[in-house]
Amino acid sequence: MLKVYNTLTRELDFFKPLKNKEVKMFVCGPTVYDYAHLGHAKTYIQFDLIVRYLRYKKFKVFYLQNITDIDDKIIKRAKEENINWKELSKKFEKFYLKDMKSLDVVSVDKYARATDYIKEIVSQVKRLIEKGYAYRISDGYYFDTSKFKEYGKLAKRTFQEAEDSVSRIDENKEKKNKADFCLWKFSKQNEPYWENGLEMGRPGWHIEDTAITEKELGEQYDLHGGGIDLMTPHHEAEITQMESISGKKPFVKYWMHTGFLKINKEKMSKSLGNFKTIKDVLKNYNKNAIRYLFIASHYRKPLDFSEEALEQAKNSVDKLHEFILKLNNYKSKSKDYSKLDLLMNKTRSNFEKSLDNDFETSIALASLFEFTKEINKLLSEEKLSNEDIKDIKKFMHKLNNVLGIMDFEEQKIPKEVQELVNKREEARKNKNFKESDIIREKIKSLGYAVEDSNQKVIIKKL
Repeated sequence: MLKVYNTLTRELDFFKPLKNKEVKMFVCGPTVYDYAHLGHAKTYIQFDLIVRYLRYKKFKVFYLQNITDIDDKIIKRAKEENINWKELSKKFEKFYLKDMKSLDVVSVDKYARATDYIKEIVSQVKRLIEKGYAYRISDGYYFDTSKFKEYGKLAKRTFQEAEDSVSRIDENKEKKNKADFCLWKFSKQNEPYWENGLEMGRPGWHIEDTAITEKELGEQYDLHGGGIDLMTPHHEAEITQMESISGKKPFVKYWMHTGFLKINKEKMSKSLGNFKTIKDVLKNYNKNAIRYLFIASHYRKPLDFSEEALEQAKNSVDKLHEFILKLNNYKSKSKDYSKLDLLMNKTRSNFEKSLDNDFETSIALASLFEFTKEINKLLSEEKLSNEDIKDIKKFMHKLNNVLGIMDFEEQKIPKEVQELVNKREEARKNKNFKESDIIREKIKSLGYAVEDSNQKVIIKKL
């Protein structure tokens, strides 16, 4: 049975949704004022795998993610670029969605823009005012955290730490308590605003998520995810707001947080010159290598990104690609291999057992590579039938529906490369190995490699 580490309980809890096999899930999305970076890639690829596996386990998942399209950072960047804030946010939202598609992050059912939920946000602010949880000061309405006795129960603290997402802490000397946060910000001159029964202003950062989830998922739901830096104050504020409004506990049954990403052992930042966007990394590496890098590491663990680590991930993906090419090129007259089902069942069992244990992906990947090692032996010994190959491909497809790191389509080999491969084969038949090696290097210069097998020459893209 599936177990997940629940930040709220600090324990590995058996995963049992509030209603049968239905899972309502929310993960904090990006603030769209700049290109998405590798920190986004880590979190969203890892949650993509988690959702894929839940669906593999026959859970009916509705996965919701917000898009913060109104925020101080967006307003500031729009002013710097001298464009309308809506134009800026739509531009970077489009780039973000393109990046997610490029990384094969396909599990999200709905992206919800904050500005599409102003009515719901205003409703929540009004209810908090009516219940006595909110108060007004010069720049907006704030939540009085002293009124919510359990504030800090998710992080098990009420103070800030260095790695918290502190860039958007609401500072005002008029606040009643240091931890109080803004629900509705009064607009300054030439800033966007809404009225809707409140004074002219715009949403605070935290209120948008609870307004969106109350509308789409209800007052309570199953799973909330995000980066560990969002636990305080963002997720803490979400709990505080929603449980104050509804009077129901817990607001979310399971809280899951991904670990930090560092670049060459340093925190990623533009000032350090190590800020890496998804689109830039995709120029040199395909999505399979990037996905592999992030799913090979357990989602809760911090990860140190480096070119070397990405190269290792690429090499691992290349091995899987070579394995698939061998399957595609294999032809045999052998009878069905009697122990194949046993081997696939063992692999499936190990794969599921590891992912059932809070998504231990490294062990799941190890079981996959052990399977390919065993099959490669059988391929070299020509013990597999053509029907066996079909079964293996089907099995690999099923595992890849969870992992998203393999391509099964036949690659199109350029005519020039194929002609060189044919010439090389002719040279090898004539035992002209010097000429064969020269042609191999020509093929390599075109971005391809050849591998000689006892069945057929395998051509692969470098």
